[in-house]
Amino acid sequence: MTTGTLERRAERRSRRAAAATAACWLGAGPAAAWAVLRLAGLERGPLVQAVAFTPYVAVGTLVPLVLALALRRRWPAVVAAVAALALIGVVAPRAFASGQPAAGGPTLRLLTANLLMGSADPATLVGLVRAHRVDVLTVQEFTPGIAAELDRLGLAELLPYRQLNPVVGTTGSGLYARFPITEVGVRRNQGFFFTQAYGTLAVPGAPPLRVESAHPAAPYAVEVVPDWWTDLRAQPPATPDGRLSILAGDFNATLDHAPLRALIRTGYVDAADQAGAGLAGTWGPYDGDLIPPVTIDHVLADRRIAVRSVAVHALPGSDHRAVLAELQLPAA
Repeated sequence: MTTGTLERRAERRSRRAAAATAACWLGAGPAAAWAVLRLAGLERGPLVQAVAFTPYVAVGTLVPLVLALALRRRWPAVVAAVAALALIGVVAPRAFASGQPAAGGPTLRLLTANLLMGSADPATLVGLVRAHRVDVLTVQEFTPGIAAELDRLGLAELLPYRQLNPVVGTTGSGLYARFPITEVGVRRNQGFFFTQAYGTLAVPGAPPLRVESAHPAAPYAVEVVPDWWTDLRAQPPATPDGRLSILAGDFNATLDHAPLRALIRTGYVDAADQAGAGLAGTWGPYDGDLIPPVTIDHVLADRRIAVRSVAVHALPGSDHRAVLAELQLPAA
């Protein structure tokens, strides 16, 4: 074997080694960047939409880790391992139930649903209210047509108290309850002018409870991301030293979005996260788009309220799924 042949073989080995190292870094580098983005809450512009898919990225970070380990590339493996641990560390707890406060008051069953401009099937919604003995219903994209149809199907008898703002299109909002409601009103967001119906419920055996149907702007394009930030920051904070409060609706944000986490830190808990159902998708791909489901519909409850269970239910005609939370309130 000639010296030239040995040199060519060595050169090929060197190129293969360099290619393998580059492949490992091409996987580990983006994983690390995503971890920094998520942990530091740096989402801006088009990254706001991307961050919603963090649970899928967290699983995907295992691929560059396995690749780097298989090819024995130490530093790419270290970087990939740190990224995977960071992302899985913030996502995985949503699949496990958390400890609950010692609430000794009545049980409250709350259902929230985005009705997609009133095109959701009203019979399914009334059926959910009836089957699960729902006490409170919050709705978004609530129109005059579906308001009338819901009452025709029996919602008026099931949930006779209400604060409603039906509007043709996407901006309507509604709050229905089994119990009397006072201090009612409708807030209008600045972004898409989505409205949010609210009121204070008199639940027997529990302190007064303020409930609001939440619907901040959707970050569907870069130019409306500032509206999304504005609307989320304007959501009513919790009052952990005052009145009990619940925000329930389509937040157009996941637990991986910084402004929603900031809102929760005021004294709320995410009910699905507390119940171990925090990874259940509530939007997409129900209209046929090839988009993995993401969790943008939430029930945010005062941290003094115990979460007993959370489930999502299909709602034909809507691109969202309804979220049902069973809560236990503190005693009066």
